[in-house]
Amino acid sequence: MPAVRVGIVGLGNIARQHIQNIVDGEVQGCKIGAICSRSGSELSDELGVQHFSDYRALCDSGLVDALIIASPTMQHFPMAKYALERKLHVMLEKPIGLSSFEGETLLQYADENTVFALMLNQRTDPTFSKMKEIVESGVLGPIRRTHWTMTNWFRPEIYFEVSDWRATWKGEGGGVLLNQCIHNLDVFQWICGLPNEIHGFCEFGKYHQVEVEDEVTAYLRYPNGATGLFVGSTGEAPGVNRFDVIGDRGSLHFDSGQLTLVRNQQSTSEFNRQTDDMFGMPESHSEIVSTGDKVNQHALIMTNFVDAIRQGGTLLTPAEQGLASLDMANAMLLSTWLNRPVKLPLDRQTYQGALEDRIASSSLRKKSNRKAKVDMSASYR
Repeated sequence: MPAVRVGIVGLGNIARQHIQNIVDGEVQGCKIGAICSRSGSELSDELGVQHFSDYRALCDSGLVDALIIASPTMQHFPMAKYALERKLHVMLEKPIGLSSFEGETLLQYADENTVFALMLNQRTDPTFSKMKEIVESGVLGPIRRTHWTMTNWFRPEIYFEVSDWRATWKGEGGGVLLNQCIHNLDVFQWICGLPNEIHGFCEFGKYHQVEVEDEVTAYLRYPNGATGLFVGSTGEAPGVNRFDVIGDRGSLHFDSGQLTLVRNQQSTSEFNRQTDDMFGMPESHSEIVSTGDKVNQHALIMTNFVDAIRQGGTLLTPAEQGLASLDMANAMLLSTWLNRPVKLPLDRQTYQGALEDRIASSSLRKKSNRKAKVDMSASYR
């Protein structure tokens, strides 16, 4: 079976990581067929492939079967649309669009023979996979409360200064929610389910010279009466990463890389009703859960994408699954703008109108001439 010829659109930090994974053999069954960026690149000669300055020319070249789109968020829709219309398979970096309305529209251009995936790589994190397995096993009983404080996405000012599109409504459609925490929101709803109401409190330019949100606190309500809290920030150092899932029969806690499972001998609700001990509490047992070694998350998602193209396998992260996290992010922003809770399913068209109002008065920033040190491994905390 011939190797899938992959075109890379965008040659920034994450694109180079994908390229390295393919070159190093971390992704089998594919090869790089061409690359594309606004300006030329020495990678063209290093890889022995043609460089295009226009993604449309690459798509029309006949040199590739699939695209990895790793461009600024504002370009996700037009690039993916063009590729899908030409029956190319697409792996799109997160998020699926500037909004869930845009993402929903984009999905209409993929047919049943086109593999369209989204790089929701944190779903392959062994810890989050184990958390999902435990929650779905029912050992915790019905979920009563969720809480994720994710504030170790710290970004210094230079992160924004060296880019013209980051942290602008026009270029990214948001800030910490659309760029960093979209991964966490995806995992949050993947494990705990979608809330049916969100009350968001976003802070805009609190820590950085940006127009979008760089801190958010959101209160969640779920259909079964459970409540939740989500906190995200790019302005705290060193920050916190703690994820709690509280059930009627126990709880699950991820903190500082460690996963702890607490099992109650009797469900909390039963004990609450039956005990005659005024200060009693159900007996419980706590254990550290082994989650296995770290994995190359991006390579695993890419390998699955290639296998789906070659063998028709099931996608781990089909593009449509990127809508739920965007709905949550969009709801947090809309709730802040309206100063009231927002119901889910989200009225995507209403949010789109509110976003377009902000895009109309937004502009791309002037890039700084400062040179930034880049260590991508430090991005994944």
